[in-house]
Amino acid sequence: MDSFATWVLRGLSETQGKSRLSQISDLIDWSPIRRILDEMYDNKSEKGGRPNCDVILMFKILILQQWYGLSDLEVERQMADRISFMSFLGFPNPFPDSRTIWLFRERMAKTGKDEVVWGELQKQLDAMGLKVKRGTIQDATFIEADPGKSKKPFDGGSKTRHSRDGTWAKKGKKSYFGYKLHQKTDIDYGLIREIETTTAKVHDSRVDLSLEGEVVIRDRGYFGVSARGDDFTMVRRTTDAPLGELDKEWNKLISKLRSPGERPHAVIKRVFNAGRVLVTTVRRVHIKMIVTAFAFNLYQLCTLRAAKII
Repeated sequence: MDSFATWVLRGLSETQGKSRLSQISDLIDWSPIRRILDEMYDNKSEKGGRPNCDVILMFKILILQQWYGLSDLEVERQMADRISFMSFLGFPNPFPDSRTIWLFRERMAKTGKDEVVWGELQKQLDAMGLKVKRGTIQDATFIEADPGKSKKPFDGGSKTRHSRDGTWAKKGKKSYFGYKLHQKTDIDYGLIREIETTTAKVHDSRVDLSLEGEVVIRDRGYFGVSARGDDFTMVRRTTDAPLGELDKEWNKLISKLRSPGERPHAVIKRVFNAGRVLVTTVRRVHIKMIVTAFAFNLYQLCTLRAAKII
């Protein structure tokens, strides 16, 4: 056995069992996702044309990016250097460059295949017996971006080359520039079931991800706006109606029930380092958030498998 092969096998033995990345390749069926992504290309005739990189390879690279908080250039360098990345990607030769990665992500956004891939993942989760049962939790979090020269919050919404669609918003005493990720998590399994991406200034209550007949638990930010589903929203004090004892008890109960909905945001920001983006439009941020949510669900499936739920 040559020295390179020995080095590869040694590296794999060191990483197996330590990283969730080594566990996720067989968590889902990738073949339907391959068919969806293959539809983006039309140059596979006998007449020729530049060969495309394998679409699952490219999509897995996007997952690596969001899982580890890497730019296109950084993921290009690291996937050719890290054994765990090579194994996850199937030891491709050659590795796609950063331009190819950028073009693939753009093509997904323009064709809407990111949404179709997301829908396929949800179908597979349901087929595993992981359907929404008791209900869902809806929450939102800021995804920050570079405001460029527009350092002053609420300066009239000036556009910058750094983020054409980003806007300012304020929560408490802190100002944020960029976007907002709205997500719905199921209570039973902690999986993200739906997401929406807006600019930062869009109020949480303007986005309703619930379905008719579905229990949805929400915090005070949604108070005063009814949901499509069976609405369990915390009560907020107003000048005309201070909170009574029953309201306080209700809020304690809802707060306890909705606490698992904080986990996706914690993982996305603290583990994946995906709480800040460099892309410039809502649509480009949205595809990054779809891939991030996809990556989170794979991460959570590892947890469910370890608990022998699947």
